[in-house]
Amino acid sequence: MTTPPSTGAGARQESVPERASSPGPGGVSAPYAISSGRAWVLCLLLFAAAALCFLDRQVLSVLAPTIIKEFGMSNTDYSRVTTAFVLSYTIMLALGGRVMDALGTRRGLTLAVGFWSIASAAHAFVTGPLTLGIARFFLGVGEGPAIPGAIKGAVQWMNPKRRGLAVGLASSGAAVGAVLAPPLTVWTAGLIGWRGAFAGTAALGALWLIAWLLAFRGLPAAATTPASDQHSSSWHSLLSRPEVQRLLAARFCFDPVFYFYMFWIPQYLSKERGMSLAAIGALTWIPFVALEISNIGAGHVSDLVVARGWERRRARMTLMLIAALMTPASFFAALAGTPGVAIALMSVLMFAHGIWITNFMALIGDTVESRDVATTVGLTGTCGGIAGMLSNLVIGPVVDQHGFTPIFLGSAVVYPLAWLILRGGARRAVQ
Repeated sequence: MTTPPSTGAGARQESVPERASSPGPGGVSAPYAISSGRAWVLCLLLFAAAALCFLDRQVLSVLAPTIIKEFGMSNTDYSRVTTAFVLSYTIMLALGGRVMDALGTRRGLTLAVGFWSIASAAHAFVTGPLTLGIARFFLGVGEGPAIPGAIKGAVQWMNPKRRGLAVGLASSGAAVGAVLAPPLTVWTAGLIGWRGAFAGTAALGALWLIAWLLAFRGLPAAATTPASDQHSSSWHSLLSRPEVQRLLAARFCFDPVFYFYMFWIPQYLSKERGMSLAAIGALTWIPFVALEISNIGAGHVSDLVVARGWERRRARMTLMLIAALMTPASFFAALAGTPGVAIALMSVLMFAHGIWITNFMALIGDTVESRDVATTVGLTGTCGGIAGMLSNLVIGPVVDQHGFTPIFLGSAVVYPLAWLILRGGARRAVQ
């Protein structure tokens, strides 16, 4: 048990009850313990950051009909605006992850949330498709580092025995943001207009920043800042590791399914199921609630299994196998007789994805050193984003020619394929 020395007379610092560490694959110790209570407060703020990240990006989707009409935009104009965000976000997943590992989660997320909040506020002043596209591009620049930073913080600050739950909590904020965005955006736009809705999300980011900075008061800098001798591994060294290569390949396989569910399900329900916009809005939140439940629940179950003596990699891979075996429900959604049954089966897929992605992120923390977590999460996210963009180019022509059934079939097989890729991965995980 050690207590860090005071940095000056009268300095008020929180003692670090246990500078415990978990040896990384390369023998590097990664400190995780501040105090348990403080660590959970920080994880709740990581959850809120992920929720804000997805809330901010979804505001445009909800307001698109109004903005397109006001600016006289074509569908092509709108597609270019959305592509500007996806492009910068995909690039910044990797670059931003690198920044998070270099600066640490505390400073890195402060910069990221501050930057994307300014970009969100800039949406309130756009004058047409060009300026809207520029604002979206910079929003992607700010949001790209968010998820790698959130996962890094959960891995770094929590005891490995609670890592699954912490990662699940941090990543589940994305589902909450996706669920809250439609009603909150519509309500805000009704009160203060669509420009005010963007300003409102920027204000939420400012409030988060205040809470984030206050949460670190009294903590010694060593608890949240990378040590001067703990430099991140180079991209070349990470990419040359077979276990990291398998993580990248697996995410390239399964991420397009999530992109499909995010961007194409409303179109499927309208075109194939004949549902009205009101009916779609009333039902499409259900799969994301299933995602939220499994995000947190899967992390907790993973920790319980580890506590019973399972090696962490075995626990993650077992739960991911269970999730993969659930994903064929997606194919049956296309064959369902009613829209309600179809949405129920899609919810099964999203529930499975929550189990999968929580344990996948925890597996990254088990595989690489703490100093490389955000970089690795970012690299896998970039691979998934590239796959999502490529798959989007394929989905359109396939749907035009053959409908959505082939796409649902594909989404039913990629998770088992990704699991097989990971099964041959790292044979030595962090104990």
